[in-house]
Amino acid sequence: MESHNYTIRTTLEGLKAREFSAEEIFNYYTEKILKENPRLNAYLNVLPFKNNNQRGILAGIPAAIKDNVLIQGFKCTAGSKILENYIASYDATSIQKLREEGVTFIGKTNLDEFAMGSSTESSAYGPTRNPADLSCVPGGSSGGSAAAVAADLAVFALGSDTAGSIRQPAGFCGVVGLKPTYGRVSRYGLIAMTSSLDQIGPITKNIYDSALLLNILSGHDKYDSTTVVKNIPDFTKNLGKDLDNIKIGVPKEFFREGLDSEVKESVEEGIAILERLGCEIKEVTLPHSEYSIATYYILAPSEISSNLARFDGIRYGLSDKTATSLIDTYINSRECGFGPEVKRRIMLGTFALSSGYYDAYYLKAQKIRTLIKKDFNEAFKEVDAIVGPTSPSVAFKLGEKSSDPLSMYLSDIYTVPVNLAGLPGLSMPVTPGKKSHLPIGFHIIGKPFDEGTILQIAHQLEQEIKNG
Repeated sequence: MESHNYTIRTTLEGLKAREFSAEEIFNYYTEKILKENPRLNAYLNVLPFKNNNQRGILAGIPAAIKDNVLIQGFKCTAGSKILENYIASYDATSIQKLREEGVTFIGKTNLDEFAMGSSTESSAYGPTRNPADLSCVPGGSSGGSAAAVAADLAVFALGSDTAGSIRQPAGFCGVVGLKPTYGRVSRYGLIAMTSSLDQIGPITKNIYDSALLLNILSGHDKYDSTTVVKNIPDFTKNLGKDLDNIKIGVPKEFFREGLDSEVKESVEEGIAILERLGCEIKEVTLPHSEYSIATYYILAPSEISSNLARFDGIRYGLSDKTATSLIDTYINSRECGFGPEVKRRIMLGTFALSSGYYDAYYLKAQKIRTLIKKDFNEAFKEVDAIVGPTSPSVAFKLGEKSSDPLSMYLSDIYTVPVNLAGLPGLSMPVTPGKKSHLPIGFHIIGKPFDEGTILQIAHQLEQEIKNG
């Protein structure tokens, strides 16, 4: 087979024309992974070929899956030593839905440990490298998924997004990353990090593929009480519609100090294209967005300290065999099994929830979260979508921010508010940086359950950039 950067559409066309079979395209990617993964470390495991529903609308499409999403019968490590030998006993709902449509699962991708990070450097299995520049990070925590798609080591991938973990690596690697509205896609079978923020979504090579996958992944799930009973529109239907009369908000807070000049320039070019396409551009304000990182790093660790309590050396994964008491088993297993970032967040969360500090930290953070959501509600009274940069910089060098957690956390400053407000957000590539020549992400934020509008805007912008 010749080398192609296969999308869902071109793969389906090749399968229909019998240019290759489902097993042949799967083997093509497997061989490519074996050759190229040693330098990228995008995959942790490659799975055997299994022909799922041959009549499904995605029959024969090979996909990469972030290694915190369960696939029955296969390892799921969450990038952590504590789960290095854990075998999933059931399929996540998202996996079941893809399986029913004939998707084949080619492998599990690397991630920051338990999805805690912005660079995929905190994985217990080594960092992933950015295909655009091997000296740079791919972003995180879904860095393995983004790198796999960017390097054409899969047709598409699944990631999870708690603070930008789909969108930020998509921006750094130059692919499309979609975080659906909280409650649009089931979290059942996703290893929980922060249950009130986590959301599964696709990483793809174009907007059409994201829209098509959202059709399949969406829907109420009896196993996830946070999913919403709501009619699912065909998200591909409006992709070709023009953008006349669509109002776009540009938050002044997203273009202040801290934004790299080449990112600012490329994003402003994207905004100018939208204006030429018929959008009305309007400045909006999100005054409480500056508190989003501080708010997130109280709320998320608080939920992490609770969710990760189950990893105690008794029920799941690694267990210290030298311990002579139950308490030593707990302590030793967690000490050996968890990495530094996970330990840091567990301790932060336990402190924030402790007696005497709950009101001062956790309760106050919840109140600020409400104010952040109100800011978006007010802005959306005037506009149909909000745009800006996905991240304040292009991909940074491996090791550059490892010793400075705050600097690392700030790489998610534009994506975190979207999770806190439960909104849909999408990152797509615009003009690469003129100095660095690295990918730059353009961030489009929508109203709750209005993924259709952000996909429509993104598709028209994508076509204009492609043709321009």
